[in-house]
Amino acid sequence: MPDCPLPLETLPKPLQKHADPKAPLPLRTMGAKGLVPAVAAADLSTLLFMLAHDPEAAVRETAAKTAEGLPEKMWSVALRSDEVPGPVLDWMADRLAQREGALELVLLNPATLDATVARLAALVPQRLAEIVRQNELRLLRHEPIVRALCANPNVLASTLDGACDFCVRNGLTLLDVPQMVEAHKRVHGVDPTVKPPEPGETAAQLMAEYADELARDAAGEGAPPAADPEELSTRKLNITQRVMRMSVSEKIKLATLGNKEARTLLLRDANKLVCMAAVTSPRITDGEILSLANSRTVNADVLRHIYGTREYLKTYAIKISLVKNPKVPLPTALKMLSTLQEKDIKELARDRNVPQTIQAQAKAWMMKKEQAARGPVGGKH
Repeated sequence: MPDCPLPLETLPKPLQKHADPKAPLPLRTMGAKGLVPAVAAADLSTLLFMLAHDPEAAVRETAAKTAEGLPEKMWSVALRSDEVPGPVLDWMADRLAQREGALELVLLNPATLDATVARLAALVPQRLAEIVRQNELRLLRHEPIVRALCANPNVLASTLDGACDFCVRNGLTLLDVPQMVEAHKRVHGVDPTVKPPEPGETAAQLMAEYADELARDAAGEGAPPAADPEELSTRKLNITQRVMRMSVSEKIKLATLGNKEARTLLLRDANKLVCMAAVTSPRITDGEILSLANSRTVNADVLRHIYGTREYLKTYAIKISLVKNPKVPLPTALKMLSTLQEKDIKELARDRNVPQTIQAQAKAWMMKKEQAARGPVGGKH
């Protein structure tokens, strides 16, 4: 049995003893049966996934059977959670393959792997195929999804035409897919198999040329110490010019897999899909997210993604930055304000650079706290 692809630390500490291959068999069996008390639905699905990779065949089989028999109130909560790891969602999709509602939630979950969506896109019924088609960012960044849709006999012709036309308009044409060739003829009026599109800049070429920088970026390192500033400036200008010549689909691939420099550039792109590809890149760091939370010029959809992601709100500095950012809707900022520490609320009450309503609410909070500390007005002393 292959090792579990997720580390034990993925689970909350109290659950780790039920998933640890070195733990006593009764503990692991208890977890595989779903008998752990007071466990959240998202954590239970992750626990079952990890136990499906247990060294003991009986534990693996029990975990799979438990997952398949989960009541809807459990799996519906788990499959909605964007905190469930992608491999778990992929595994759960197989366990609940006969439940259309479960597959719908997997397709709608932003944490679902593109490879999972591609696998499901080849076989889902008409209604779910329309959900796949509507996720335009996934279509452009992961070509197998388009291929799978085109191979699915359940998909309406109108759905396929819409997906293929959209991809072609944004620079993605797959010459070995007949529906894409027809879409190219409709959109551009030429047969791409006779007159292939002019090759442009591609994300793959750029990333191959700057492989060393990508490696340093992945390791959290910057430019090499001996780098010549003038050479760096020229190189940066060169990259910018080349990125600007890319089609939308290639920009999205670069935003997803490129380095910090590429993401910083593409987060300012006029196309919303490109910006969203950059902010949802698996390579993006908390430091970059913090910079975006502070930005007054960031794309509104990018900011919405940040304050709508619970994982980011666990970082206190990001939460404070969002409260201070005038581009964050006031109801959202006020809700976060109530969770800040007293010292930070005091600072907001004095800060004239934050939205007026935020400053006023912080002052009101401080006054209320001071009055409570003084006791009831007119009381006996």
